[in-house]
Amino acid sequence: MAQTTLTQTTVAEVMAELAALEDPRIRAVNANHGDDHGVNLAQLRAVAKRLKTQQELSRELWQTGDTAARLLAILICRPKAFDRDDLDGMLRDAGTAKVQDWLVNYAVKKNPHVEELRQLWFADADPVVASAGWALTTDRVAKTPDGLNLSGLLDLIEAQMKAAPERLQWAMNHCLAQIGIEHAEYRARALAIGERLEVLKDYPTPPGCTSPYAPIWITEIVSRQTGS
Repeated sequence: MAQTTLTQTTVAEVMAELAALEDPRIRAVNANHGDDHGVNLAQLRAVAKRLKTQQELSRELWQTGDTAARLLAILICRPKAFDRDDLDGMLRDAGTAKVQDWLVNYAVKKNPHVEELRQLWFADADPVVASAGWALTTDRVAKTPDGLNLSGLLDLIEAQMKAAPERLQWAMNHCLAQIGIEHAEYRARALAIGERLEVLKDYPTPPGCTSPYAPIWITEIVSRQTGS
């Protein structure tokens, strides 16, 4: 019982600290990207660095439902301590794109159930959940492509990406670009698909950044890699 009280007190203290870090200007900027918190991420990481890994506190913070608390929870979690159902439930309840992205990159990718979850989410009817499956597939395209049907992935992208909801469309577009960048034998087809579908062709890209439009993205990264 004493341990429970300590955990609850710690959660309350952390939530108070996050509330003190809230900045209305940051919240306004984040709102434009579908995020609902106002904590500077560098400050959030500093809190995580101080707290270090605390799995039970991580679980408690996640349960608050607060976006900043959930981002912090991901930073202090022990990824291998989650079972498959834990991560599946958390992904489906993630809410914002930032929480989903951090959960996938900082927890799921380091968990022994990652491939099982990739396959589960990839085929999900919920486009938000499916986008996580595509994100994990993109990671495999770059790092461990053996066993993936790259031609089949391009078939799905060609047939579905144009009409896909935004978050899923972004994930599929990233996969398209990654196939074109990493696998020269599929590069011409990836470029052709991107040119025909024109997904994100007119996306505003700041100076010095690479356009998310797949043909430009592929060409620029390949050029950097080859020095041409």
